Formats: sequence, structure tokens, C-alpha cells
Amino acid sequence: MVAALHRRPAKGGAALSAERHGRPQVDVRVGSATDGLTPMSVAERPLGASLTQWLGLGAIAAAAVGADQLTKHIVSSKLHLDEQVHVVGPFWIHHVQNSGIAFGLLASATPVVIVLTGLAVAWMLWFFARSGARHPILPVALGLVIGGSVANLLDRVRIGHVTDFLDFRFWPAFNLADSFIVVGVAVLLVALLASDREPRRPRRHVESPLTRS
Repeated sequence: MVAALHRRPAKGGAALSAERHGRPQVDVRVGSATDGLTPMSVAERPLGASLTQWLGLGAIAAAAVGADQLTKHIVSSKLHLDEQVHVVGPFWIHHVQNSGIAFGLLASATPVVIVLTGLAVAWMLWFFARSGARHPILPVALGLVIGGSVANLLDRVRIGHVTDFLDFRFWPAFNLADSFIVVGVAVLLVALLASDREPRRPRRHVESPLTRS
């Protein structure tokens, strides 16, 4: 009776045999690249604004410009300069002109205001193009700010001043464009502060059965 001897190959025998036949061994690990160091699960999310976000920004900005221009036209056509109508409490509709920025600041500096406003709008558009997907509120907030800025900019370029008519007596008169700018900035700040306070979820490390010893 002939006994057959079965020998168990030593560890690394297959690799040595493959190397002898000129076949290099590639160590591929689960969840990593071929070098075993670079994670393959890392996915970069684009931060630039998408087409939908651009459309949302444009719609809000256009609505802000339209509402501001309409109210200014009504006040200018119905009330003489410096004429005022009492509405309720401290609120008056007061037709005044302003060559400065919001709330009467930088009066009589129209060319400077035009340049600063144009630069601000250009910077906001550049920022939105690069980071519009950072937060879902950005199209709304920046749409209000850009719409209000463009509405007042059109008046300064066209007639050299803006029409203010919302007067609460304890504050300089302003218009809807000024309100849109303030509300947009406030919404943006609140959203950014809220996102910073949200706790970040810890990443879960899933152990593959192939990597268990």
C-alpha cells in the first residue's frame, strides 16, 4: 500500500511561485487604493452653484428689483417731493430723495456709491458661482441683497439718486431695496451661525470581514 504524502504549502508559497513565473502580486485592500493607503470612499461634493440655484437667485433678485421699482414709481407719481402721508402710529409715507447709500449714508457721493455697489454685486455673484451650494438659503439671502443693490444702483445711474419713502420718524427714511438688503444679510448671518452650531455626526468605520484577523 502506497501512502500519499500531502504537504501543506507554507505561507507566501503562492506568492513565491508567482514571482518565479514573472507575475507580480498586487496587494488590494478593501476600502483603499492599490497602495493600501489612499481611501477610496472619499467623495468630493461640488460647492459651485447649480442651474437650479442660479434660477432661484435670479427669480428672487428680479422680484426684489420689480417690487422696489414699482413702489418708487407709485410714490414719485402720487406725492410731490417732501410730501408725506400718515399711515399708522409712527409710520409715514414720506417722499424724499437720497444720493447716498442706505438710510442716507454717504450723501452727495453718488459716483463713489455707484462704484462700491457695482464691486459688491460683482463679488457676490463670484462668491455664489463658487460657493452657491454651501447652504440652501444662499439663493434667497444673496438674491435679496443683490436685488436690493441692483435696484438702487439703477436709480443712481439713471437719475442720480434713489427715492426713499418709508419713514418711521426715529430712523432715516428708506425704501424696499434697503429693506431687502438688510433682510438678506440678516438671513445669511442667522443661517451661517445656525450651521456652525449644528453638531457634526461622527464618521462610522465599517470593518470588512476580509480585514478581520
